[in-house]
Amino acid sequence: MSVPLRRGRLQAAQGRLKPAPTPILAALVAVLIGSATAFTQGAPDRSTAPALGSAPQLKIPPIQKRALSNGLPVWIVEAPEVPLAQVNLVVYAGSSDDPADAYGLASFTAAMLDEGAGARSALEIADEVEFLGAGLSTTSSFDSSAVRLNVPVRQLRPALAVMADVVLRPTFPPPEVERLRQERLTALLQAKDDAASVVPLAFARVVFGPMHRYGTAASGTSATLKAMTAAQMQAFHAARYRPSNATLIVAGEITATGVLPLLEEAFGKWPMSAPVARTPAANAPQLTTSQVTLVDMPSAEQSQVRIGHVGVPRSTPDYFPLVVLNTILGGSFTSRLNQNLREEHGYSYGASSRFDMRLSAGAFQAGAGVQSDKTSEALAEFFKELKGIRQPISEAELAKAKNYIALSFPSEFETITDLTSHLEEMAIYKLPDTYFTQYIANVQAVTAAAVQKAAATHVQPEKFAVVVVGDRKRIEPGIQALKLGALRAMSVDEAVP
Repeated sequence: MSVPLRRGRLQAAQGRLKPAPTPILAALVAVLIGSATAFTQGAPDRSTAPALGSAPQLKIPPIQKRALSNGLPVWIVEAPEVPLAQVNLVVYAGSSDDPADAYGLASFTAAMLDEGAGARSALEIADEVEFLGAGLSTTSSFDSSAVRLNVPVRQLRPALAVMADVVLRPTFPPPEVERLRQERLTALLQAKDDAASVVPLAFARVVFGPMHRYGTAASGTSATLKAMTAAQMQAFHAARYRPSNATLIVAGEITATGVLPLLEEAFGKWPMSAPVARTPAANAPQLTTSQVTLVDMPSAEQSQVRIGHVGVPRSTPDYFPLVVLNTILGGSFTSRLNQNLREEHGYSYGASSRFDMRLSAGAFQAGAGVQSDKTSEALAEFFKELKGIRQPISEAELAKAKNYIALSFPSEFETITDLTSHLEEMAIYKLPDTYFTQYIANVQAVTAAAVQKAAATHVQPEKFAVVVVGDRKRIEPGIQALKLGALRAMSVDEAVP
């Protein structure tokens, strides 16, 4: 079968006519003409960066606060953009509430909640959650524990029934306890072979000491994990998982009037209880002198470095100055630490700092994985920046940090999962309802003087603990030459008990 040529192309082939312009050719001609016109008008000015526009406004739907018949507080946010619901049950109990002889109990208890509940086994729970197109997870931190459900709205009722079993009626089956115990013990053994896993545990051990709860991993130790029983988990659950010690947070394509009966059906039979007494971990004493701890891992290609001391609790009045300070120091890609150690010197793939704020004072720390043969040089640059942040900062650097925070903050609320995570933070730390809508304004109100004062108060190089995990034979002479403080050795088994 032959295909006739277009008339313009046929005449061109016969030599009597040039081809008629095709649409693509015509568009190309138009682009060339436009480019020529732009060139004659002068090249664009790229000598200065475009001016920043105004920061995007964070708009959070109002939080509707209700309660079920048993007193369980319920926070509801109607967000109808996507036909999903996010339901988070946050419990005010975490690793800080572990008994002194059972470190890891809160974490183990939370992990066991979906390993058998009600009449369902672990596999039956997983199968039903998958059948509903949902996601169900359990977790625990030092300050709280949570069960989180993400589900299509049309499947909310049956999914809530599964979630309620997990929260209210976990069975702690012995085979699953033993399986999870072995997984956790194996994870501790594997951590001992990885410098990046050893260094945060060693740093916590040095800064807080083995007797303070923050000095031991949330998951506990090998000894406590081996001794832990299902009966202990059941007792912890009975004492802490109560309506008076929890908040239910719901967001998505729901309404308060529509979702409350479903929540009452699922959680309303949770027995009422008296308030649960809770004593936060005591603030650890601040270090008095600087010290250096080396954890030997022979033949390590990198040295893992952590530098810092006891920091501040989440309730600190210096929260916003510290947010700005840390953005400048090590909280963004263009921060001083990262620009120095990564971009300028090439010692590390990335260097950072942070204030770990909990109900009690967590740690301030700066750190990175650095080349073994540049360990001492990297430490010198760390201290240069950590001392430098105590000096006055320029208005330009201050404005850059505040704009970075203001422009990126709304992206933390892009999904209902993000939103409910922030609402958990609001509930745990008793933040006001307007906290997040006022967040950017509070950041923009921070002055250079406030940052300098916060740095002088909360960044104290003369009290730093320096922890380095690496090949001791290669790195110790250079570190000693820096004279950063008294040097001692710590074994991997001490760091990861």
